[in-house]
Amino acid sequence: MSRIILQLPAEHPSLAGHFPGNPIVPGAVLLDEILAAIERARGQPAAAWAVKSVKFLRPVRPGDELALEITAAPDGDTRFRCWIGALEAITGLVRA
Repeated sequence: MSRIILQLPAEHPSLAGHFPGNPIVPGAVLLDEILAAIERARGQPAAAWAVKSVKFLRPVRPGDELALEITAAPDGDTRFRCWIGALEAITGLVRA
């Protein structure tokens, strides 16, 4: 298991219209950041993976610090979980 800290800056271009006055980080952007972090940690290209499941449990705001936990499953899948502080924010499973 490995743990990685992710944080999107408040000036990230995807945040301008998502949502004005109440910005949240789009799920597609979060998933892209998570997959890139898994790719760096595992040394396997993310383009070859299939996202089997992902659940967004709470909004992620610009500047929130996400603690990403990556766990390799015995069947070759990679499970991930993200927290904002003590609150679970995102869970998912990718398959190589």
